[in-house]
Order: sequence, then C-alpha cells, then structure tokens
Amino acid sequence: MKRKTFIFLIFFFTNLFLLNPILAETPLDVYMNDFYSKSNEAKQILKEIEVTLKEGSRSQVCSRQRKAAKLGLLANDSLIKAFEISGEEVPIEAIKASQLRWKSILNEC
Repeated sequence: MKRKTFIFLIFFFTNLFLLNPILAETPLDVYMNDFYSKSNEAKQILKEIEVTLKEGSRSQVCSRQRKAAKLGLLANDSLIKAFEISGEEVPIEAIKASQLRWKSILNEC
C-alpha cells in the first residue's frame, strides 16, 4: 500500500511541476486575426450594400458604407502592426492604395 501511495505522489508531483506550456496566440496572430476579421466584415457590409442597391433601396447605405470604410482602415492598421512585429518590410504602396480606396468610400456619401 505504501508503495502505491509513493508512486502516486511521484506521479502527481511530476505532473504538477512539469506542466506543458500553454499555446497562446502571439501578438502577430492577434493582429493578423484582427486584420482578417475586420476586412472580411467590411467586405461583407459592402456586398450587402450592393444587394440593397440592386433591389432599389437606399436604406442606410451611407451609414453602412462609412462603417465598412472605418473597418477597412482599422484592418489596414492591424496589418501594418503585424508586419512590424514580424520584422518584415511593410508593403507601403499596396497599403497606401488600400487606404486611399477605403478613404474614398468613407468620403463618398
């Protein structure tokens, strides 16, 4: 009986002190996930606006368009931060073109 208790205690303390590291999201993952979620949400809003306009309704088009543009700009900011964290060169020209497109959508209404 003492032997089983001793083996159990060794097993228990071994598992207690040698915990596996927790696999959490890195800051890069956080910014990339933020970029993808915001850009996908912005694109979805623009698709909904397109469907609404094809149906002949202009209900809340400008407010939804502004919301999509703001999300797109925030997504670009997250992408820039992700590039900076990863240590890679930021593709400034592509991001500037994207920002100009989102700003034009924001200012059209």
